[in-house]
Amino acid sequence: MNENFKIPLSKNKITLLFIGTLIFVLLGFWLAIDPENFRVSVFRYRSPELIRIVGVIGVTFFGVCSFFIFKKMFDKKYGLIIDKNGITDNSNATSIGLVKWEDITGIRVLEVVNQKFVMIDISNPEHYIGLKKSGIGKMTMKANYNKYGSPISITANSLKADFKEVWEIIKKQYEKNALQQRV
Repeated sequence: MNENFKIPLSKNKITLLFIGTLIFVLLGFWLAIDPENFRVSVFRYRSPELIRIVGVIGVTFFGVCSFFIFKKMFDKKYGLIIDKNGITDNSNATSIGLVKWEDITGIRVLEVVNQKFVMIDISNPEHYIGLKKSGIGKMTMKANYNKYGSPISITANSLKADFKEVWEIIKKQYEKNALQQRV
């Protein structure tokens, strides 16, 4: 008997992420517009040009992040579905939908700057990277693949579940489904 797990998106977590990115966008604007008067000890002895560049980069990066997070706030789909077909991820900007069990070669936990991810190792990473329509999403998936060995990562940041719960469900279902298909 196959179990279906559906974990919804957490509107509260997504709203907090959105507010956080907006704060960084505003801080970036402040740095870009008025670098001479920005009096934080880290920047005190830096040139105004460097501070302005940091501000522009911050506005650009966090502006793009806030755009994707804002879109996710109105997403009605489940954040993560795990069933007999595979893992359907809709939890973040690089999500590509269904990852079939037969394509999954392994799962592991990766921690980057105190942020945990479930890395889904797959046999055909180029195929899944090709499924991503947006250029930014494709670039992010390629960077993940080059740096961490897989383009597919799942985090609990936007889910109504904590990381431990997400990891336990994925691990249990991987052992049931993906390994079963190889026999």
